[in-house]
Amino acid sequence: MISGLHHISMKCKTEKEFERVKEFYISLLGFKQVREWPEGMMIDYGNGMLEVFRNGEGIKDIGAIRHIAFATDDVDEIVRKVKGAGYEVFIEPKDIVIDSDPVYPARMSFCFGPLGEEIEFFQEVEEINQ
Repeated sequence: MISGLHHISMKCKTEKEFERVKEFYISLLGFKQVREWPEGMMIDYGNGMLEVFRNGEGIKDIGAIRHIAFATDDVDEIVRKVKGAGYEVFIEPKDIVIDSDPVYPARMSFCFGPLGEEIEFFQEVEEINQ
């Protein structure tokens, strides 16, 4: 009955935060705004959407969602763009191998987004270069 993840919803406390979200996700990362209404907007990131509201009442300091992970073909390039725009990268790009069956090699990095959300950039790889 469920066909996939439709959207992730976020709330902004101020109009300045709302504009920073637009700048980060649309201008910097290249996602596409697909609709806007007085209280918010929807941003398409390729295989799902971000729903962003202007009415940030009720925001908790720490929520249940750990982070948002976006698939990319080039972790290093997206991190250069994010750093160049002044965002904090708190885990630099690195190769990892998730100890699963079968093993899962990847390259990843984390930054904080415009609302303080943790964002992972995740690149599946065939093998880790040693």
